[in-house]
Amino acid sequence: MYQYCIYPKDISIILGKSISHSSNLVRIIKQAYVVTSPRPITIKKFCGYMDFPFDDIFHMINGKTSRTTS
Repeated sequence: MYQYCIYPKDISIILGKSISHSSNLVRIIKQAYVVTSPRPITIKKFCGYMDFPFDDIFHMINGKTSRTTS
């Protein structure tokens, strides 16, 4: 099973920041996408806001290595 939502703990690992900084970032992303519910944000929204490649972050969170093309 794959994880499609991203949590502050995941963000803190990816960015190397504290969990409180990551929680603030989640709040900012929710405001940017006008998410008013207490639900977590998706990996896709996080990647869109941070301009990160979705596949890399998705595989990083779900414990798979990203595919590289030669």
